[in-house]
Amino acid sequence: MPLLHRVARQNEVPIGFSLNGKPCEGRRGDTLLSAILTIDERLRPSDFSHEPRAGFCQMSACQDCWVTLTSGERVRACSTPLVEGMQVITRAANSAGEPA
Repeated sequence: MPLLHRVARQNEVPIGFSLNGKPCEGRRGDTLLSAILTIDERLRPSDFSHEPRAGFCQMSACQDCWVTLTSGERVRACSTPLVEGMQVITRAANSAGEPA
């Protein structure tokens, strides 16, 4: 169940990306955070407690929304624009190398 529900920009150009290996779709003008939270109820687990996190400050001042691209680059989801073809990882890999 998604945390956010899109009420604006529903007619914007769709942008395809993958989230933990699954194909997903956002809209032109989305940040990674807004695109992810219209698909899922959380962004990622906390680094410390492993409790679900969904971003915090929404302005790149905290450390709550870091995600990893398959290139290995870490980005802040709240301030990174969604780009066609992005491959985003929000969970640690399990022993088989797949997102947990």
